[in-house]
Amino acid sequence: MIVDDIAGLRRVLLGNRVIAVVGLSPDWNRPSYFAAKYMLEHGYTIIPVNPRATEILGQKCYPDLAAIPVGVDLVDVFRKPGEAMPITDQAIRIGARCLWLQLGVINHEAAGKAAAAGLDVVMDRCVKIEYARLFGGLNYAGVNTGVISAKRPPCPPSPDQDRKP
Repeated sequence: MIVDDIAGLRRVLLGNRVIAVVGLSPDWNRPSYFAAKYMLEHGYTIIPVNPRATEILGQKCYPDLAAIPVGVDLVDVFRKPGEAMPITDQAIRIGARCLWLQLGVINHEAAGKAAAAGLDVVMDRCVKIEYARLFGGLNYAGVNTGVISAKRPPCPPSPDQDRKP
């Protein structure tokens, strides 16, 4: 089932607590790392999937979904859209309940296949942003810092004001 409404996103985020993050980077400044760290800090179990790492965020890392020895609820995909189909096949094989394709990961064929197999599918959305938006954590993301404002900033002085007559 394609999930694209608030009630469906809430249901997915509340009902799927074990997240395998495919393409999780060990680099702290990558979006996958930031999103996974946020979800880990909010009570989710994060299972990193990256064949080039052994541990990320203090969690054992696996080369692919098939190598994970525990049940996975949600497969969060941080890979190119062209790589979504093999990941979808693996998600179906391991019995995941949801396929979540991150922002910019748009693959309608993979989404359709996952939905036909009975998985909930979320596409072109960020799990961290949606969690923060739906459960009141946007202030933690920097939106409530005062940096972003609807107030017009004061204009800088013009060069003519510095000249003396």
